[in-house]
Amino acid sequence: MPNETENSLPDHVRRNRVAWDKFAREYAEPGRIAWSQDEPTWGIWNIPESEAQILPDVKGLDVIELGCGTAYVSAWLARRGAKVTGIDNSTEQLKTAKEMQKKYNLFFPLIHGNAEQVPLPDASFDLAVSEYGAAIWCDPYKWIPEASRLLRKNGRLIFLGNGTILLLCSREDDEDAPVTSQLVRDYFGMHRFEFSSDGAVEFHLGYGDWIRLLRANSFEIENLKELRPKEGSTTRYPFVKLDWARRWPAEEAWFARKC
Repeated sequence: MPNETENSLPDHVRRNRVAWDKFAREYAEPGRIAWSQDEPTWGIWNIPESEAQILPDVKGLDVIELGCGTAYVSAWLARRGAKVTGIDNSTEQLKTAKEMQKKYNLFFPLIHGNAEQVPLPDASFDLAVSEYGAAIWCDPYKWIPEASRLLRKNGRLIFLGNGTILLLCSREDDEDAPVTSQLVRDYFGMHRFEFSSDGAVEFHLGYGDWIRLLRANSFEIENLKELRPKEGSTTRYPFVKLDWARRWPAEEAWFARKC
């Protein structure tokens, strides 16, 4: 794979690199807490793995986390016997990941790079995972083909991000304003979402576009889990309230297998 240079990166990759190097400070402590957990907890509501059932048996599998951030998901996988590699766009996020590796004496490769163009050979992995990493911060028309390239035959892809309904109910002028029950965005044409307050770029697709994209890249869709937090759950994110997330899915996880 060719080596990336800053000038060769797509605009959204450069912008997200700058944004996440700034965001990293506020995500360092949550990352440290997640590293300390024995049981994985998923998404903005920290739903326990025993309820969400996101992970398969990963013992002995080669796994890549696409957009690993502070690499707490990679740490969970490594503790379950996986051989893990993480890649992330932010050097500042990876600094926290490396700090945690030393603290817990749990080491695995960490790559600073763009998950749309991973500098590793074809068919290197049995499982590709993304929790709010590549899943929302990379262009799906780039990172889904890349995930397919990296996976072996019958390899699995699991990714988790914001629910489609939540995006449709989120205000364009204030991304932190709590979503309401009113649809305020167009469903057709969903793809690139820009937020002027921080310069970051997110990517979200409608259900039909996800299905077509996955199938076009040799994936068979196995499941779609719409996550529902329990009563009494809390989140540090202001854009969704518990009563909303109890009625509609604020987060969804896709499961696919490379045919």
